[in-house]
Amino acid sequence: MWTIYFLIVLSIILGIGAWLFFLWSVKSGQYDDAERPKHRMMDDDTKTD
Repeated sequence: MWTIYFLIVLSIILGIGAWLFFLWSVKSGQYDDAERPKHRMMDDDTKTD
C-alpha cells in the first residue's frame, strides 16, 4: 500500500517540476516566434534613400 502513496507523491512532484520548467521556458522566451526566422530570407531588403 505504501508504494501507491509513494507513486502518487512522486507523480505530483514530477508534475509540479514539469510545470515549473514550462513556466521558466515561457518566461525566458523559448517559445517566441518560431516561424519568423525561416521566412525572413524572403523579405525584400531594398533601402529607400
